[in-house]
Amino acid sequence: MEQHNEELKAHLMATSDEYRSLAQQHAQYHRQLEELEAKQHLTLEDEIEEQRLKKQKLRLKDQMNEILARSRAHQVA
Repeated sequence: MEQHNEELKAHLMATSDEYRSLAQQHAQYHRQLEELEAKQHLTLEDEIEEQRLKKQKLRLKDQMNEILARSRAHQVA
């Protein structure tokens, strides 16, 4: 099942502009979070930004999962 998911994700990365764009944004937020987390001390602004990025990243992940679910449904149908 996990391999099937990875194959479907790879297929969507190659064929779906929407999925690819969401994945690229998700990766960008991930990198920004890593930069924040690498700091020894976070300012209040950093903490607010960290929470904002986490929410945005989660929202993107949900959208990507919706696309995966639709693609899976099309394959079964």
